[in-house]
Amino acid sequence: MIPPVVPATFLSDHPEAVLADVRYTLADGPQPDAYANGHLPGAVFVDLNAALAAPATPDTGRHPLPEPTEFAEQMSALGIGDDSVVIAYDDGTGAWAGRLVWLLRMLGVDAALLDGGLAAWEGPLETGAPTRASATFTARPWDPAALATIDDAATAPVVVDARAAERYRGESEPIDPRAGHIPGAINIPFAGNLADGRFRTPDALRARFAEHGITDATGVVVYCGSGVTACHNLIALEYAGLGRAQLYPGSWSQWASTDRPAATGEEPGSKPSIDPSGRISG
Repeated sequence: MIPPVVPATFLSDHPEAVLADVRYTLADGPQPDAYANGHLPGAVFVDLNAALAAPATPDTGRHPLPEPTEFAEQMSALGIGDDSVVIAYDDGTGAWAGRLVWLLRMLGVDAALLDGGLAAWEGPLETGAPTRASATFTARPWDPAALATIDDAATAPVVVDARAAERYRGESEPIDPRAGHIPGAINIPFAGNLADGRFRTPDALRARFAEHGITDATGVVVYCGSGVTACHNLIALEYAGLGRAQLYPGSWSQWASTDRPAATGEEPGSKPSIDPSGRISG
């Protein structure tokens, strides 16, 4: 597979690549108007809510994974097929585009984030909405080895919270039912994967994760608010050569909708345990 992060020069070397614009804001959602006002030439617009998530519910969180058949239909309609090379971007850190990249890579499709996002493109932008022929994207189930359940998030040896520090500490919670973090989780904000708007080098990323005791992604569970920006950390771990960690799709939006315990402050807090009956305690 291609690396999970590529520079803008990759585009000139791979003119066959499908460019995917995944602009989104936490406050206003998908940004089709911003896309229409200027995007990379030939790029298709990917609606995060419609294509990369199922409808939100308290039981599953704000951005549960889409059903495989629905995801396949959305990709096909966008002109993304089984053999496509997909380069995704947004107009910021890559936190939104990372969801598409991670989902595709989980299914074995070549996909990467454009390092630096929209700002990395030095050529003219295209306006409007170009038409792209549909493709054949075969529906296949999500890889269970890549995913963690809510119980896994409660008990895994290493659980990473990718949100900003103030949300992890419980000082701010702009959207979910409760503030705080999963007890036992450590905080590695996804924004720290970047320096001056670009991904840190693999060596620098390895050093960053090693500071938190992570030298191998195997068995690591990553979450965020709704399972979207956590993908940025998953991509960074892979880019650093540490392997693939697991995503907890429900993330804090699911956890905070239950009566499971929450921790606040700088410390991870005590990890809950599961008794023989399957109940969470602690």
